[in-house]
Amino acid sequence: MRYKTLSKHLFFITFIILYALPSKAQTQKLDIVNDSLIVGIAGSEPFVFEEMGKGIAVEIWDEIADKRSWNYRYVPFENVEDALHQLNRGTIDLVVGPISITSNRLENMRFSQPFYNSSISIISLEAEKGFWQKFRPLFSTKLLMAIGIFLLILSIVGTLLWLAERKESPDQFPKGPLQGIGTGMWLAIVTMTTTGYGDKAPITLLGRIITGTWMVISIIFATSMVAGIASILTLSSLDSTTISTIEQLSGRKVATIYGSTSEDF
Repeated sequence: MRYKTLSKHLFFITFIILYALPSKAQTQKLDIVNDSLIVGIAGSEPFVFEEMGKGIAVEIWDEIADKRSWNYRYVPFENVEDALHQLNRGTIDLVVGPISITSNRLENMRFSQPFYNSSISIISLEAEKGFWQKFRPLFSTKLLMAIGIFLLILSIVGTLLWLAERKESPDQFPKGPLQGIGTGMWLAIVTMTTTGYGDKAPITLLGRIITGTWMVISIIFATSMVAGIASILTLSSLDSTTISTIEQLSGRKVATIYGSTSEDF
């Protein structure tokens, strides 16, 4: 069994530092405080490692704090959501890690300059289709409706041919409606497929006009139908992935990382 990864559009941007918005003055910059700043650390590698003080985001924060001569101490969290919850409660001053931006977070938090663009991807099981799965699209509702419409058109053409030929050519088109219309449909099918058995042919002017008109219409109809069936079979053979679009996740069992932006999505 193979797996296929489908990358989607850029969905969120990862930031390194964020803090609550207590007042308008404090939104401009992070003021130097007399006491040590309480810095929450949360996220995944390589931005934050389990070993304290290691990771890209942590190293960036260390450099910024050293240049500003800020005193601080770290408080580790198991996941980002727990860290943000404590940030909202005011028990910590800021959070360092791969924090993604969302509309809800922007209402209560201020983000630092972004340094990493991220995206949401789907990993799904890739299974080869069997014989029935490849030909299953041929039995779709739309195709069955198209076949039904085609049979209706054939019956209309057969009826018109029978009405035009039944008096002048009773040997070819019997007077009985069931046999006569069936003969007319047979002539329409032979005409459409350009087989030309020659066993049935119109002899009246009206019958030939109907047959000639049907020849032109059937050429367009037959070529379109063949092209449609060929496209369905081609797409069916190419598409061997269980999940190909984000919309197909609806109603399915999906796993995601706890506390990530994809969980809300």
